[in-house]
Amino acid sequence: MIENNELTMNMESRLSFDEFRKEVLNDYRLACESREVSLLARKEVLTGKAKFGIFGDGKEVAQIAMAKYFQPGDFRSGYYRDQTFAFATGIATPEQFFSQMYADPDLANEPFSGGRQMNSHFATPNLAKDGNWLDLTSIKNTATDMSPTAAQMPRALGLAFASKLFRDVEVLKEFSKLSNNGNEICFATIGDASTSEGHFWETMNAAGVLQVPLAVFVWDDGYGISVPRKYQTTKDSISAALEGFRKTEDSNGFDIYTVKGWDYAAMCETFEAGIRKMRETHIPALFHVEEMTQPQGHSTSGSHERYKSKERLSWEKEFDCNNQMRQWILENALSDEATLLAVEAEAKTVAQNARKNAWEKYITPIRQQVQQLLSYGEAVVGLPDVNSELVKQLLKDLQANREPLRRDVLKTAASILFAHRRVKAPAMDALKQHYEHLLASEKNNYNSLLYAEGVNSVQNVPVVPAEYDNSAHPINGYEVLNKYFDQLIENNPKVFAFGEDVGKIGDVNQGFAGLQQKHGKERIFDTGIRELTIMGQGIGMALRGLRPIAEIQYLDYLIYGLQPLSDDVASLQYRTKGIQYCPIIVRTRGHRLEGIWHSGSPMSMILGSLRGMNVCVPRNMVQAAGMYNTLLAANEPALVIESLNGYRLKEKLPVNLGSFTVPLGVPEVVHEGTDITIVSYGSTLRIIEEAIQSLEKFGISCELVDIQTLLPFDINHQIVESLKKTNRILFVDEDVPGGGTAYMFQQVMELQGGYKWLDVAPRTLSAQAHRPAYGSDGDYFSKPNVEDVIRVVMEMIEE
Repeated sequence: MIENNELTMNMESRLSFDEFRKEVLNDYRLACESREVSLLARKEVLTGKAKFGIFGDGKEVAQIAMAKYFQPGDFRSGYYRDQTFAFATGIATPEQFFSQMYADPDLANEPFSGGRQMNSHFATPNLAKDGNWLDLTSIKNTATDMSPTAAQMPRALGLAFASKLFRDVEVLKEFSKLSNNGNEICFATIGDASTSEGHFWETMNAAGVLQVPLAVFVWDDGYGISVPRKYQTTKDSISAALEGFRKTEDSNGFDIYTVKGWDYAAMCETFEAGIRKMRETHIPALFHVEEMTQPQGHSTSGSHERYKSKERLSWEKEFDCNNQMRQWILENALSDEATLLAVEAEAKTVAQNARKNAWEKYITPIRQQVQQLLSYGEAVVGLPDVNSELVKQLLKDLQANREPLRRDVLKTAASILFAHRRVKAPAMDALKQHYEHLLASEKNNYNSLLYAEGVNSVQNVPVVPAEYDNSAHPINGYEVLNKYFDQLIENNPKVFAFGEDVGKIGDVNQGFAGLQQKHGKERIFDTGIRELTIMGQGIGMALRGLRPIAEIQYLDYLIYGLQPLSDDVASLQYRTKGIQYCPIIVRTRGHRLEGIWHSGSPMSMILGSLRGMNVCVPRNMVQAAGMYNTLLAANEPALVIESLNGYRLKEKLPVNLGSFTVPLGVPEVVHEGTDITIVSYGSTLRIIEEAIQSLEKFGISCELVDIQTLLPFDINHQIVESLKKTNRILFVDEDVPGGGTAYMFQQVMELQGGYKWLDVAPRTLSAQAHRPAYGSDGDYFSKPNVEDVIRVVMEMIEE
């Protein structure tokens, strides 16, 4: 035990003893409040008011100690047990926590996600609706939380890496609202069991290599749900397992600290020294916080008494961090028993008031909806041909529901309308209009903002056509991109490009050839072979106002980095209800080349995983450049898939290379025709164009439509206009059967109503179900070829 005078000298030399005592008591008050919130929130789940709960009980004191050194401008990338940290930093209040529990869709009550995420999934805004970045240096920032274990780690690397860039790159000095000269630290938190995930190891390795200010706090309570630590971690200790990563005088790596999660004084002392060193040196650090407890078990879905021994449960009760802090306060004469009892009683009141206020804010508008519907419903009871008894019973059941949901109101209205769909009367029309108004309102609550809106949306970027000098000689596609990226890096200081082999050799297809030498290693740089954290690097940079172009060398390798793109980036606008933006651009290349691992077109995987991102499939490099311009003029994330076999095809260079834009979601007719519409994209277009030449010899006129982007897809329904002319349609791509072609089919046939204009059955032509075999013959027999296109078109014409 640290003596009172020693603690005062070591920890609080700048404060008087009275001030120090006041701070300690305030910390204990906060720990008690957070604990009471956890206890009360669990009851809300068990009584049915909330659906599920996962809480930070047992982690309170450690998180309070950590929060002391979290400054404005810093970022947190954490997990779902950090409620005390959120309370301590002012990021959240107990009332907002309960609003999360009830899934309140009002951002005024639940400002992190509008009820779309579970409790303890916090977020702070980073970009205004007018397209300007907020002053992130004045905010205690947090990237929005995710539930997938260790998913917070890749982007934590990027958040910390951005500090390194702001510190080292001179052209970034002007962006003083994004960073205070790179002084910021990213605080990442993770449960000990989740350190078994590959995300954790890849992030720690990359942080040690890059030497970025990433502070990783491992909350170690000895279990991963029911599985003890000894079955999860080598040497039964993550800090011991990571000893080889420890930084020495002649190596990179990171500092490692261990401390007990119930020892308030030691944690304050350790965290203060470690974080101070990080701000001075940018050396990353691991804080292994051991001997933590979980008083209520893993979550509300189970009981830890099922898998913990009586001895373990007894130990956890004794070494509960709040109990240990209480004893420490009394032993060091920082307070007396009566004062602590008063603090604990007040904490109960605070939690109860927070719960009550949050519930009233949540339930009041629903009760108002109930009363409104009762009024509309009662007006139809006496109408002729109305089943009055049914309506009365439906209204009675709704009125008797003490804790109604919005769906209960809508289901009641719908049940009345469905049962009386042939009844014509003003009162029934009024009920229908009210129902439709409610439905639209709730769709806004629950189905909006998958993509950005307003000036931040790609849909509002002005269209600037490409302009050409007729005397210009065609050049290779990769040279078009090289000249484009050269201008881009020169003119936009926020743009950085990186990935495997991007730096020194200028990427495997020479799009960045010579540009690192011209613009510097800070702007264009190589990474290790670690697709997951390349994505994380870009995500963190984009969250902090930079415009990263993060490269996946081949589309086949996207799957390594797919999880953060799917769970983090693609869902970000939706799950924060539009308060947080991540305008990362992921550059890759794919489609036809050679063999199973270098000719990928996994569009169904991408389409199923990345709703919320733009997916661009340019047919050539000029189109790709225009799409990059569009994306950089907005604040939305995107995946750009360049055609792998198009880098050496000749193209003319636009004179306005750095400013022309290609609208996203707008197809282009690249060959006009009258007999059949063929819809495709990317490299496959060249196969179809060759087939069209042969078909013309047979008197068949084909209209070829390049969709240009899969997400968004034909927002103005241009394809159906072509179909109205030809009355036949064929969808072609290189994905598996039922993949990208089925997606395009559904969009045109169902969404656009294309079936109305068909003279023959529509067709799809895709690759085989297996991956493409190696070699030219392997390509020919694995993916659509010229003869396939000719055969299917002729069959349709003859049908």
